[in-house]
Amino acid sequence: MSRWRPSVTVAAVIERDGRFLFVEEEANRRRVLNQPAGHLDPGESLAQAVTREVLEETALRFVPTGLVGIYRWRYDKEEDVTFLRFAFHGRVEGVEEGRALDKEIIALAWLTPTELRARRPEHRSPLVQQCVDDYLAGRSFPLEVLSKPYA
Repeated sequence: MSRWRPSVTVAAVIERDGRFLFVEEEANRRRVLNQPAGHLDPGESLAQAVTREVLEETALRFVPTGLVGIYRWRYDKEEDVTFLRFAFHGRVEGVEEGRALDKEIIALAWLTPTELRARRPEHRSPLVQQCVDDYLAGRSFPLEVLSKPYA
């Protein structure tokens, strides 16, 4: 009997002047829209993971300041995978000019909530919209809800 092991991911909800940052990337042979996001690596905290993923996908130095939410989503099209997503909000503290982005990244896009909804067919998962909706609804939990050192 196999053990169920969810895939732990992190995502960053980054807002600037009413627009949110998204990456356009290649996934499962199609172009999709997602928050800067990725998988938790062994030995790193959730906060370290989201900081690293944002840097790798956007060249921005991101500092998480709160947790928007924890989400579970089952992707069962070609393979049965359950994602456990920790979505953070925070601030950008600079850019690493000239940094090469992950090879899957096609472009960056700053979108309003209306523009994001209009592009729903391109969303990598339903969590893309849900995280923005929750952020706009004021959902924010202190990083202390995660075990020290903000694991």
